[in-house]
Amino acid sequence: MFSITKGNDGENNQIDCSNPASFKKLYSETFQVLFKIAFRVVDDEEAAEDLVHDSYIKANEKNMVFPSLDDAKFWLIRVVKNASLNYAKRKLREANAYHKALYEGRQHVDSGEVDLLKKEAAEKARAAVDQLPPKLKEVIILREYADMNYKEIGDTLGITEGNVKVRVFRAREQLAKLIGEENVYLS
Repeated sequence: MFSITKGNDGENNQIDCSNPASFKKLYSETFQVLFKIAFRVVDDEEAAEDLVHDSYIKANEKNMVFPSLDDAKFWLIRVVKNASLNYAKRKLREANAYHKALYEGRQHVDSGEVDLLKKEAAEKARAAVDQLPPKLKEVIILREYADMNYKEIGDTLGITEGNVKVRVFRAREQLAKLIGEENVYLS
């Protein structure tokens, strides 16, 4: 699948997911960023942790072998991102069906003006991100929520760093139009 690479001291830099020591290194080096990505997409700590652990299980069950830690990290980011987006879509459909069945015809009253404004702003931003085309949505999530740099995003998505910059710029432009404000802050 991948070739084996050696470090300067002859040490094997390969990540073999079926090797406990290699897997432990992969887990400790990648869990935090994977959890951030999943949590920003699904907005649920328990679900985010489950999605991340599922990605590790998938790598282990398939006996994945990567030439480097970065290659393993980028593969896991793709798996977690896709699983998180699928989970979020499913939860949104469930919530909409539940809301429609339970609250149809009733008015919703919130207490606390400040809490309401914060909630509305967060919902407005999330709804705006959800309206973006998939290619723009994925780069803005990775850039703003996962705190990844342009090079890491490019490596993860298999596109150039310049293309990432263009997509982030276009995503921010569209968010400004959707939200109706010039300065768009997501995190």
